Amino acid sequence: MGQAIGFLAVACALTARAAVFHVASKGDDKNPGTAERPFASLERAREAVREFKRAGAEPGEKIEVLIHPGVYRLRQTWTLGPEDSGAPEAPIVYRAAGGGEVRLLGGAFVTGWRRPAGPEETKRLDPAARAHVWAADLRAQGIEDLGRMEPGPGWGQSKPGLELFFRRRPMTPARWPNEGFVRIAEVLGKKPVNVRGRKGTRDGIIRIQSDRLARWVGEPELMAHGFWFWDWADQRLRVASVDPARNVLTLAPEHHYGFHKGQWFYVYNALSELDAPGEWHLDRQRGLLYFWPPQDNIRGEAMVSLLETLVSLRDVSHVTLRGLTFEAGRGTLLRIEGGASNRVAACVFRNGGSFAVRAAGRGHTVAGCDIFDMGDGGIVLSGGDRRTLTPGGLKALNNHIHHYARWNPVYKGAVALNGVGNTAAHNLIHHAPHSAIFFSGNEHRIEYNEIYSVCRQSNDAGAIYAGRDWTMRGNVIRHNYLHHIYGFEGRGCVGVYLDDQLSGEAIVGNVFWQVPRAAFIGGGRDNLVANNLFIDCRPALHIDARGLGWAASGRKGLTQKLERMPYKRPPWSERYPELLRLLEDEPMAPKDNRVVRNICAGGRWEEVESKARPYVYFANNIANAPIEKAGRPGAWQADPELARQIRFEPIPFERIGLQPGPDRASWPVRAQPPELR
Repeated sequence: MGQAIGFLAVACALTARAAVFHVASKGDDKNPGTAERPFASLERAREAVREFKRAGAEPGEKIEVLIHPGVYRLRQTWTLGPEDSGAPEAPIVYRAAGGGEVRLLGGAFVTGWRRPAGPEETKRLDPAARAHVWAADLRAQGIEDLGRMEPGPGWGQSKPGLELFFRRRPMTPARWPNEGFVRIAEVLGKKPVNVRGRKGTRDGIIRIQSDRLARWVGEPELMAHGFWFWDWADQRLRVASVDPARNVLTLAPEHHYGFHKGQWFYVYNALSELDAPGEWHLDRQRGLLYFWPPQDNIRGEAMVSLLETLVSLRDVSHVTLRGLTFEAGRGTLLRIEGGASNRVAACVFRNGGSFAVRAAGRGHTVAGCDIFDMGDGGIVLSGGDRRTLTPGGLKALNNHIHHYARWNPVYKGAVALNGVGNTAAHNLIHHAPHSAIFFSGNEHRIEYNEIYSVCRQSNDAGAIYAGRDWTMRGNVIRHNYLHHIYGFEGRGCVGVYLDDQLSGEAIVGNVFWQVPRAAFIGGGRDNLVANNLFIDCRPALHIDARGLGWAASGRKGLTQKLERMPYKRPPWSERYPELLRLLEDEPMAPKDNRVVRNICAGGRWEEVESKARPYVYFANNIANAPIEKAGRPGAWQADPELARQIRFEPIPFERIGLQPGPDRASWPVRAQPPELR
């Protein structure tokens, strides 16, 4: 009977040019999948496609699944496998039918709001908050998986578990202070630690200057999140005990680096701190969700996240997902593992607990998507073979990624490139606590991106970052526009950060405006800084010789990474001949860096360590040039005569940032000028 229904679906859904199946939120999986009688689920549409292929689809015949506007709650991950693959000339397409939003939900709606009642529900609530807070019994609504809020295995690795979203925005777990941080007044642990003269304790016994601690006594799952020792290494820790008489907190487990006086943190996951609009708390023991809605108005869509991953493509090739909205998952919303040439276009990813997309394989593309309010980052691309230097060909193109890394704020980028030969281009990235783009491996292209207002909650961070490897060579960072990047509390960060001996990279044709240490070479060699435009950067260029000083001990680790690669034979020996003589040629010295044909206007041109200067080749740079805005926003015009003298090549401003086209999820994209925010 099932096979007969499948053949009926195939027969009824065929058109003259393609097989088309329809899905609608009010459809029925017993229907044939036509526009008039659509399926109800993606699972049934997937089966119909399989049945059509088994029935003898012609090679290259187009197959489309049109998903009509509506809400589709996924109770388990929707998975495609090898049997769901299309063909190079005819990918199988799952796309929004148009006319409204297609929402794939990994969560459940919350209803039945009421005021808290009785001493068991109100005893820990701030009396001033009781008139504003609502409660909902999740278990009574069939929501049994309440998740866990706990530290991860190391810094920057925790998961939020169940989260609350209201009116399609993430709400804030009840915390103190409501914004910003409190400082560590004193470290009292018994295990001293000293890292390059920075002292602290390994165990987390700390004192703060506040009388707030008394209200935290009895909170069953009190947590703390802070930058405990370094400005770039956060961690979420459990509060093991509270001593109000001494204003002392004991935290567990021990932090990887330790605790240092003056560092900052906040306390959260406390019902007693639910005292501001937008805050919420889950009593896991009782299954009660407490919430103070924004604007004191409970009317609106409330949702909690449940499913870890919404969609998974495993060893599948030539499939396109277009125009869909992914939201309310606890982990990464879309995973692509293996396969080749899958395409994710014009989609929206929001309100996820981890990343929007993780894609590994060959030739996958994520294009034109809007990604925001993610717990970790945006797009992670992993592909290519480093030993053979075979490119992966994965691409992140024309995506708008902003307000991400809200849960794990450091080392969670808008885009991460791993492997060989992958690309991040034409993306608009802004408003993030740490970096915009990370790269690891060889011969990636990072080009035509606009990046601003990142590194907002961390220092010693780079908008574009990689480090600690002599072998990660051949990466090109060109024609990007980085602007208004300052670091936490304005204490400085970096534009393009080649950290800890990173070597063999090209920083070419970029524009930096108000970015401290815009082009940064941290002890590495064989790097090129050419044809860049620096405006009001302090300084524009930084080069140091750390490998001849405090970082000399890193040679062993760098050598081990070198020896893991076949650098003495082709293709490595042909593409990177510098590596053949590296170990015999002052390997920790910043040799053969070239800085040529750059223009610096305003700010300060360079800070080059005296020990590094003899190793650097400078030519045809202009350190104090006149400049003016020209044409479209973000475009600058250097003095034409000066540019001609040094053979400065024009910057293609019109190609930088988002571009219009059918793959864009939204257009136009208007962002308020960052200097006005």
